[in-house]
Amino acid sequence: MENKYESLELSTQIVIEEALNRGVAVEILDEKENFIRLRKGDKTEYIQQATKTSADPYIIPLIMENKQLTKLLLSEHSMSVPKGIEVNSLSQAIEIYPSFENMNIVIKPNTTNFGKGVFILDKSSSITEYRSSVIEALKFDSTVLIEHFIKGKEYRFLIINNEVVAVLHRIPANVIGDGLHTIEELVFIKNQSPLRGKGYKTPLEKIELGKVEIAHLQKQNMDTSTIPSNNKIIYLRENSNVSTGGDSLDYTDEIHVGYKEIALKATSIIGAKICGIDIIIEDYNTEPSKDNYSIIELNFNPALHMHNYPYRGKNRHVEKKILDLLGF
Repeated sequence: MENKYESLELSTQIVIEEALNRGVAVEILDEKENFIRLRKGDKTEYIQQATKTSADPYIIPLIMENKQLTKLLLSEHSMSVPKGIEVNSLSQAIEIYPSFENMNIVIKPNTTNFGKGVFILDKSSSITEYRSSVIEALKFDSTVLIEHFIKGKEYRFLIINNEVVAVLHRIPANVIGDGLHTIEELVFIKNQSPLRGKGYKTPLEKIELGKVEIAHLQKQNMDTSTIPSNNKIIYLRENSNVSTGGDSLDYTDEIHVGYKEIALKATSIIGAKICGIDIIIEDYNTEPSKDNYSIIELNFNPALHMHNYPYRGKNRHVEKKILDLLGF
């Protein structure tokens, strides 16, 4: 990739590189917004952030952005989604608190991506933690979802033009103890990897030690000065987003085909051509049933780069599918 594209997000960079390989002219229209124009012959296409394209009508991203609406449409087609309630104020959330007390729950804004404003509380969490999580989530949206936490591991399915082109299992931000270094030092060491950076310009994001991470350590009776024993994995967050320092493991070839069919069905219900579907699965080897998976959300602007440069696994070259879809 030429130096003049390094200021762009990595997902946009890999789309540009593939376009150039195909003899497509590339023009950067808005560097800050990762907005580009592709031209070849009499054909022109506009792309923002690698996956916002003309392939999906405007209404499709609006549907996927609204998590409650997405759940409604999927449940109408007998697809498994988390049970929950939406609230529009802290007072509403406090009023329904008894319904969720002593349960593992997820609190999240109705319309955000990248794990922003998402909190996972276990059944031992206090009403004070519940209250503060709702307050934080309300900063991102006037509507907040409070849902049952689904047991299992989270997998991201990338769908492009009615095909599952990649599947990732994402692990929350973590460090592995060596019996010598503190958690703060282990984070510093792990962040030295050239794979990690900031602003989606690298395959993985740097791990932070902010308020969320420190609070999660406190739940485990640890802090940043704790020295974990050798080979002990310390998780710094509940959510597994790569955007918050998580690791990405490729499972495209390993996962049961039934879950790929579920992902394709969900995408077809919404009508999307490009979609990142997050599904919680108890056992990726087991055939799906209504009780062993749950669709968490559909993402209208899924990142491409994490499927090309996973923490573990092979490059899926998903940008090729974008260019194929757009007819180049």
